[in-house]
Amino acid sequence: MPRENKKRGRRAEEKKRKLEETEGEEFDAAKRQRVSDPDFAEQEGFVALDAQEDAYKASGEGNGYEQRPELPFFGMLDEEEQEYFKRADEMLEMNNFADPTERSLFLANVYREAEGKELKIANSQSCSRLMERLIQLSSPSQLKTLFQTFSGNFMHLIQHRFASHCCEKLFIRAAPFVTKELLAPPSVGAEEMANGDVYVSMENLFLYTIGELEGNIGFLMTDRFASHALRVLLLVFAGEPLVEAKSLLQSKKKEHVSVHGESQLGEEQQVKRAVPDSFTEALQTLMSSSVAGLDTTSLRALATHQVGNPTLQLLIKLELNHFGKQKAKEETSILRTLLPDDPITPESDSATFINGIIYDPIGSHLVEAIVENAPGKMFKSLYKGLLKDRMASLARNEIAGYVVCKVLERLSKDDLYAAHEQILPTIPALVERSRFGVIKTLMQRCQVREIDTRSLASQLAEAYKTADGGFDIRALLHVSEIELPAPVNGDSNGIDGEVQAPRQAAQDPSRNTGARLQGSLLAQEMIDVPGALSSLVFDSLVTLSPESLLAMSRDPIISRTLQAAMSSPNATVISRRKLIQLFYGNIGEMALEKSASRVVDAIWDGTHGLAFIRERIAEELAEDEPALRDSPCGRAVWKNWKMDLYKRKRGEWIKQSKIKASNDGFQSFSEVDKNKSVRSARKQTRNGEHTPETAQRQNGAEEQQKPKKTALQLARERHVAKKAKEASGGGFNKAATGANASAIS
Repeated sequence: MPRENKKRGRRAEEKKRKLEETEGEEFDAAKRQRVSDPDFAEQEGFVALDAQEDAYKASGEGNGYEQRPELPFFGMLDEEEQEYFKRADEMLEMNNFADPTERSLFLANVYREAEGKELKIANSQSCSRLMERLIQLSSPSQLKTLFQTFSGNFMHLIQHRFASHCCEKLFIRAAPFVTKELLAPPSVGAEEMANGDVYVSMENLFLYTIGELEGNIGFLMTDRFASHALRVLLLVFAGEPLVEAKSLLQSKKKEHVSVHGESQLGEEQQVKRAVPDSFTEALQTLMSSSVAGLDTTSLRALATHQVGNPTLQLLIKLELNHFGKQKAKEETSILRTLLPDDPITPESDSATFINGIIYDPIGSHLVEAIVENAPGKMFKSLYKGLLKDRMASLARNEIAGYVVCKVLERLSKDDLYAAHEQILPTIPALVERSRFGVIKTLMQRCQVREIDTRSLASQLAEAYKTADGGFDIRALLHVSEIELPAPVNGDSNGIDGEVQAPRQAAQDPSRNTGARLQGSLLAQEMIDVPGALSSLVFDSLVTLSPESLLAMSRDPIISRTLQAAMSSPNATVISRRKLIQLFYGNIGEMALEKSASRVVDAIWDGTHGLAFIRERIAEELAEDEPALRDSPCGRAVWKNWKMDLYKRKRGEWIKQSKIKASNDGFQSFSEVDKNKSVRSARKQTRNGEHTPETAQRQNGAEEQQKPKKTALQLARERHVAKKAKEASGGGFNKAATGANASAIS
């Protein structure tokens, strides 16, 4: 019986359509919800700003929190244009150009094709990445052209899901050129350029952008997309490095659009930049307008707002660091509005506010910013009034522990010692929960303030105590989770067979990566602290079996601890010698592993003062030369160990190793064997055991120790012998011949 002709996948299509509609409604609601909406305020923990909004509307002024306007539609690219720009995006991403000139010509062609379509590309989901890459590779003149194209539409662009990323990239890329024009003004000035366009400085382009956003700064602070661009503008106008505040500029889910071989941030963006005076004035206006009309209650509402909190952090940092700590005393300052009580006492309203957000996942970040940047007087009152007697309980909390770390960084020696005594009893509980942030910070500050760390070391030793009373480094690093795989093709060391495949342990997602990472970071911090803490790690490592150390070296996380142990100045020569000797026989195999090869590179530094061991390691690498040359990791190790020099000019390699390893008693293997033979023969002679065999060995050894004659000396001896023979046959005086021979030699 014929069946009804039905289209396949209809239910899946219907489900997809409903899902898209639901997501679109949720996204539109989240994007266009007013801050003053009671439901939104209750859900986000954000206090409504109705009073301020109504007051400003009544006075005829805008406070920046009006209803978000509809974004304009700039049109869509047709299929041919999309296909062209996608191919251009792929070429820019790969960056496979013969030289910079070829790439510049390609960029010029893309700009020519994109002329008049820049706004469409920036708002396109598929082509906005091309705009970001174009901005990253553009020249100053091309950036100015793009700046002028976006001018007048920045208010809409920075609120767009895709165009906002293009604006951020444009601000970051153009910021260094403001400083360059300030230090070396161009010769064209403000007159018309050769092509007829009017010259506009990069400084003015930024100022025009701020003019567009004026009156809407308060609303943009809590906008899902525009807040990121606003933070970038704040840093640009302040001249602050754009890399240090990375956590405040972008979320962890941000897609990093880059060009192969090109750095996203140049050196100019990584250092503090000089800015014109107009930028300082614009920054002050920008900061004041962002919190204009907000009282203490409204400003505190931003502390728990997921989008507004990072912006508020940045405003406080810039206010105190850019305009001076004295700014906090002014009544109109952001920090004074947020914390009006002076001093802060346990009964004050400011103390209640701090206690309310110190355990909040979002609000605790603001407390960190306040602790880090507050003036000394305010920090002391905050510490003594709220935090001093609670350091132990705060350290045990997963969220408040981050605030404790910031507090420890600002304490004096006496206060730090008191906090140290409070936190010590909580270390076993912190270790049990793998919360090592407070412990690491406490180690660092005790080292800086020159506080004895033996009590801290004893607590850690007790927490990771072995059966014989030693320190269990395996438990700290979670070495028990690492599996040592079987050799490949039945080979005992995996060198003569095929290159071993990546270890399953390194790719198993079920392993507790976070705990191993925190344990490795704590172990590295212990290694950096001289004294009892570093001795715990070194003494424990040398007691491990070679199999355990080999497995640890293969792990990408734990291997960093071994690298730190090899290159640490706190490690003694004896501990480094014992540790390196445990790797004997596995050096060639380790050189083929991605993680273990870095340990082999660190052994080069670890043999400082142990030149003989350095040559012993080089011997192992030389034996596995074919396998090393066939592996990328092996070739890197071969190069770092200068094995080509070792194979061709071993004497020169030994000479350099002797100098760099700082071992005046350095001897090669052959020299050691010769000296052993001579010393053995001399010892037998002193003991009365001198036999013809020992005499022969002694003479042979002493003969080997004599310096070798050069070719010229051997030729002279042959010449003298020949003359002596001729003289003897001709009846000459043999005594004279011997005298002449001695004179010639």
